[in-house]
Amino acid sequence: MQSDYLVQKKPIHALLIFCLPMILGNLFQQTYTMADSAIVGRFVGEQALAAVGASYSLTNIFICVAIGGGMGASVVVSQYFGAKRFTEMKQAVFTAFLSFLLISVLLGGVGLLFGDNIMVLLNTPEDVLDMSVEYLKIYFLGLPFLFMYNVLSAMFNALGKSRIPLCFLIFSSVFNILLDIVLVTQFHMGIAGVAWATLIAQGISAVLSFFVFLRELKKLKCGRTGLFDRQEFVGMTKIALPSILQQSTVSIGMMLVQSVVNSFGSQALAGFSAGMRIESICIVPMAGIGNAVSSYTAQNIGAHRKERVVEGYHAANWMVAVCAVVLCVVLELFHYQLIALFLGEDGTAAAISTGESYLKFIGWFFCLIGFKMAVDGLLRGAGDMKMFTVANLVNLSIRVILSITLAPTVGIAMVWYAVPIGWFANWLISFLEYRTGKWRYVYKDEKK
Repeated sequence: MQSDYLVQKKPIHALLIFCLPMILGNLFQQTYTMADSAIVGRFVGEQALAAVGASYSLTNIFICVAIGGGMGASVVVSQYFGAKRFTEMKQAVFTAFLSFLLISVLLGGVGLLFGDNIMVLLNTPEDVLDMSVEYLKIYFLGLPFLFMYNVLSAMFNALGKSRIPLCFLIFSSVFNILLDIVLVTQFHMGIAGVAWATLIAQGISAVLSFFVFLRELKKLKCGRTGLFDRQEFVGMTKIALPSILQQSTVSIGMMLVQSVVNSFGSQALAGFSAGMRIESICIVPMAGIGNAVSSYTAQNIGAHRKERVVEGYHAANWMVAVCAVVLCVVLELFHYQLIALFLGEDGTAAAISTGESYLKFIGWFFCLIGFKMAVDGLLRGAGDMKMFTVANLVNLSIRVILSITLAPTVGIAMVWYAVPIGWFANWLISFLEYRTGKWRYVYKDEKK
């Protein structure tokens, strides 16, 4: 298949070709995080599931930093690729690798030093605190591999080769699940077993991805470059920081309201954690569409085909609508069965009720996050980051303020009532920015 299909094929076909492998890959990635929860919930206990859930909001912030940073770097790489400026593209790639390696080591060190203090500040229930800290310490050791893999995936996507990270994700997911089962059920390592399984699987996948990417890079006619370029770093940072914020909005919000959920006890936390795992799966196709729109927009702007961007955005919204309908039907019909995957038949009534209530409500609103991610993807791909950033901050603020102020009196359901309100506000601000047309004039190609 030609490598520039994002600027050549019919928009909906190009987006489907690009995003389907990415969606499948992210589904596999979410599958093994779900496997972590399901295996500890069934074979270790409900408290272990609550411990993984308590850790999830914190660990997901680091995941979002890696994904958002990679996406920011990929916009620059995509624009160079679309303009066929391969030497500058190669310099941007090396700058991204070195930068995020250093950042991952720094963040991993901070996590190891202060992770337990953060969990205490989040009011983690005492009966799951020790297990949460044990899980986090192992997780932070593997942070460089997590960053390396996600940045590499973004680089592959920037070149239009989304099938390659899919293959590595399938390998990593299957290997992770097998290790989960062996380490938990055979070696009885408990919550530490699933943490080590994730570290080992991601580490092997990251190293293999790196060598394959170097092979792909050699196929392009690139001149000699250094390992780091300050100008490229500044350019990527301007896009990466808002991208990190956008990717982290949900996670930062959930961490800030985690103390509210924790105050309802470990049973409610276990149910909420199970519901969040299901939600993370449901968001995958929406995120995949948004990421596809980002690379699609960047390549077409780099190739001076801005008229295709609007066509692609409309196609993406139709894809979101179809996905949202399917997700709503599935969650309304099978909410109990999905929660039972994590809690088993012996799950407490409070845990099951909390998880079911969350899924039954949130299932109606996935179209909002899909539309939000599509228009956010367009703005990010064009490099129009100002209102993009404002929109995501508003989203975060609404979720945090409503949850913290109203949940203690209205009940835990207020935590998820705030979610679609934040999503809608984010979409509205970003959509109004898109309608101004400012995104058309952000990217400047000196060699056009």
